Amino acid sequence: MGRRDRLILENILITDIAAEGKALAMVNGKVLFVPQAIPGDVVVVQVTHQKKSYMEGYILRLQTPSPDRIAPFCTHFGDCGGCKWQPLPYHLQLEHKQHQVYDQLTRIGKLTLPQIPPILASEKTQEYRNKLEFTFSNRSWIPREELASISLENREYQNALGFHVGGFFDRVLDVKHCYLQPEPSNRIRLAIKAFADKHHYSFFDVKKQTGFLRTLMIRTASTGEVMVLIAFAHEDIPKREALLNHLVERFPEVTSLMYVINGKRNDTFEGLEALPYFGTPYIIEQMDSLKFKVGPKSFYQTNSQQAYQLYTIVRNFAELTGNELIYDLYTGAGTIALFLSRGAKEVIGIEYVEEAVADARENAMMNGITNCRFYAGDMRKVLNSDFISQHGIPDVMVLDPPRSGIHPDVIKAIVEATPAKIIYVSCNPATQARDLQLLSEKYQVQAVQTVDMFPHTHHVENVVLLKQ
Repeated sequence: MGRRDRLILENILITDIAAEGKALAMVNGKVLFVPQAIPGDVVVVQVTHQKKSYMEGYILRLQTPSPDRIAPFCTHFGDCGGCKWQPLPYHLQLEHKQHQVYDQLTRIGKLTLPQIPPILASEKTQEYRNKLEFTFSNRSWIPREELASISLENREYQNALGFHVGGFFDRVLDVKHCYLQPEPSNRIRLAIKAFADKHHYSFFDVKKQTGFLRTLMIRTASTGEVMVLIAFAHEDIPKREALLNHLVERFPEVTSLMYVINGKRNDTFEGLEALPYFGTPYIIEQMDSLKFKVGPKSFYQTNSQQAYQLYTIVRNFAELTGNELIYDLYTGAGTIALFLSRGAKEVIGIEYVEEAVADARENAMMNGITNCRFYAGDMRKVLNSDFISQHGIPDVMVLDPPRSGIHPDVIKAIVEATPAKIIYVSCNPATQARDLQLLSEKYQVQAVQTVDMFPHTHHVENVVLLKQ
């Protein structure tokens, strides 16, 4: 379908929201997916994709707004790929997330569920994230309405420091103010952009793989500590040090300033050394009475307040008496394991990423916790009959896998381990439902609690308690 031939649909009534957060309508028996609309909107839609059973498009014009629609709080709404549910009042966001979880557990998992309590809302709906990653690009995003009036040869792309635009791997939206992370996040990002522009630093060109400045990560902790990490595409000591020194002088609140030289073809710095320039190579996060070292590569839940609520639910579901052996699979930096350790006899954590296991062991030492042991390796190879014979049959098994869920071989090993209770924490109810169906041959769902970690998005966390 060429651009000139694309279908335009008028008077389209948005009726619902799909599992991945896109609004939907029915048009001549086909499902039409439309981002950034809400139920009750009547819109004009530019169709971008047509398949046999569905279509996709974007809003050309809002004909009649839904009576529920509210004004987005961010000026970047519509161009930025994040916070797509801003026009939807928060209480309706929660309703849709709760419905999403129930639908996927019953439809995909075919599970019989107990009565589910209301979703646990986030106390903060803005500035709730403790980590953001930004991209430098020499090809800033030009909004669609402006792009249509500019010929290809007359387009002038500016430097941008911000977020990738959905569907365009080489376009970055230059962010002026982001409401996701507390200050000094915005001030730091804007100061870096201003310094780089003033001193003619080259921003990365992902197509040509050229440029100096590549990515920026900012982490803020509940303790007030701040980490900044800049990825440079190649080394240039005078330029690098000038920028980093500028940040040291301008932002005394930065307690950890780091950098990485990333010459790879992708932005991930896996396998690359993050080098400290100023301060400590970590920041300290606090939860309850526990402290955690968070390094540049550490995994830590990005909504700190809701993470505490999430882990409290896990602890309540476990009903610990002090005599339990707990297996914490996909333990990451050991946050759940350490959170549960003071109510258990022993906790065994297993994690694929060796650096995360090193963090977990260090965090245990820092908190004086001696009843946690952590093991690194592929879950399918580590969790076997020999491992269980050596460490004992768990009373409680906690699962917190990545979005892709649990491999069937691991589920088989879990069932063979015969824990009395399984607590499954998931950021993807669809894969959770699939895995729970496999576990349902031996286990029944006893409780479900949904937690909103990410306001203004369709993402949600869900905790399920299973018993034999």
